[in-house]
Amino acid sequence: MSVFEEAAQEEGVCIEYSELCSGKEKLAELSNEYTDFSELMSSNVYKAVYAVAHALHELLTCKQGKGHTLNESCVDKVNFTTHTGERVYFDLNGDPTARYELVNWQKGEDGEIKFVTIGYYDASLPAGKQFTMNDNNIFWAGDPFTPKSVCSESCQPGTSQAVIRGKPICCFSCIPCAAGEISNVTDSTKCIKCPLEYWSNEDRTECILKKVEFLTFGETMGKMLTAISVIGASLTAATGLIFFHFMETPIVKANNSELSFLLLFSLILCFLCSLTFIGRPSQWSCMLRHTVFGVTFAMCMSCVLAKTIVVVNAFKASVPGSNVLQCSAPLQRLSVLCCTLIQVVICALWVSLAPPVPNRNTAYSTDKVILECDVGSAVGFWAVLGYIGLLSLMCFVLAFLARKLPDNFNEAKFITFSMLIFCAVWITFIPAYVSSPGKFTVAVEIFAILASSCGLLFSIFLPKCYIILFKPEKNTRRHIMGKMHAKSH
Repeated sequence: MSVFEEAAQEEGVCIEYSELCSGKEKLAELSNEYTDFSELMSSNVYKAVYAVAHALHELLTCKQGKGHTLNESCVDKVNFTTHTGERVYFDLNGDPTARYELVNWQKGEDGEIKFVTIGYYDASLPAGKQFTMNDNNIFWAGDPFTPKSVCSESCQPGTSQAVIRGKPICCFSCIPCAAGEISNVTDSTKCIKCPLEYWSNEDRTECILKKVEFLTFGETMGKMLTAISVIGASLTAATGLIFFHFMETPIVKANNSELSFLLLFSLILCFLCSLTFIGRPSQWSCMLRHTVFGVTFAMCMSCVLAKTIVVVNAFKASVPGSNVLQCSAPLQRLSVLCCTLIQVVICALWVSLAPPVPNRNTAYSTDKVILECDVGSAVGFWAVLGYIGLLSLMCFVLAFLARKLPDNFNEAKFITFSMLIFCAVWITFIPAYVSSPGKFTVAVEIFAILASSCGLLFSIFLPKCYIILFKPEKNTRRHIMGKMHAKSH
């Protein structure tokens, strides 16, 4: 039995279990089921017994001729042919040539059991011709079809074999491949991991390209952000037209029309720069979106800072006995230019040393590639935001200190409120930006740009537009200066 199992394994046959019983037990079992052994005795089993007996007779003859020893010379001399035409001899190891007749037990029409020869095995024949079998003559008990003799069914593509502990290798479980792995052959022993930018299909039989994700103009979120950006820029342009049409009125003059127009222009750029964050990231768009954002917001904050200084100086200069010098228009323009140029230098250093570049992020999600703009240098990115934050903080401090100016000259109050909104938006932006996944990171940045721009537009210019359009009786020099003088006294 042990030799058979070893030989079977060499031939690729897997034995799930085996049972050994003695010849007497087997004979008793057969005698209980079948009572007619005439066919058995006439089969090749009887012929094999006869052939072995004949061989033993020759061996004994050889032994008597040679003397107390059965040596190899006697074995070598055994060589004869039976009356059925079968040749009997022993090889150098003393083993007889293996010859077997493969029989199938079948029940005839009369109910009798008979043995039908369905094949032969003869080791004396050349390789490839030693075994022959006729499948058509086989009758399977209770089933006309060939039964399967397997411990486990084959594992289909998309699964792999997992060995069952305590069982032979032919007994296994079929485990579905994990996400990102495939098997495209039957009875695969392991699943193959897909390449970095590929992912498994639903059946786990093929690696397909991962879906590339970025914020587009066509999706709902992109459309909404684009609409808000365009509407904000349009409202800002409309505010500029209103100020231009009523430029000679006291409220426009009192708010420094030149700085107001420059601030409105920078706000239009702030609204429109958010559009550069939408669409497929490229080398140019990645550099453009961050640099334009940084410069336009620096210009915007510079204008607000200059307006705040002008408001404070104008009120203090109107007080009798005050020695505060008026801030001239060239000096205002110079301050805005200098504050903006500092941001330009920061952005130029950022772009030249470690510019933002498009990046295919495969670490965040397993089934898709996030196409994003890598900032290149985190120091450059946070330096741009930090400078804008510094300008806004200066604006807030100056406006807060001047918040108690006369009611009709309440520019400082509006600036204070706009800076509160601006700072609240960007302080909230930092944790939201860091924790937002994929394209939502870009959406958070766009929302912060639009929200802070809207806060500046509505807080600073909406009250003035309301007075210009709906309360023209308050848009007089007497109304503005009268209350201001009364407050100063």
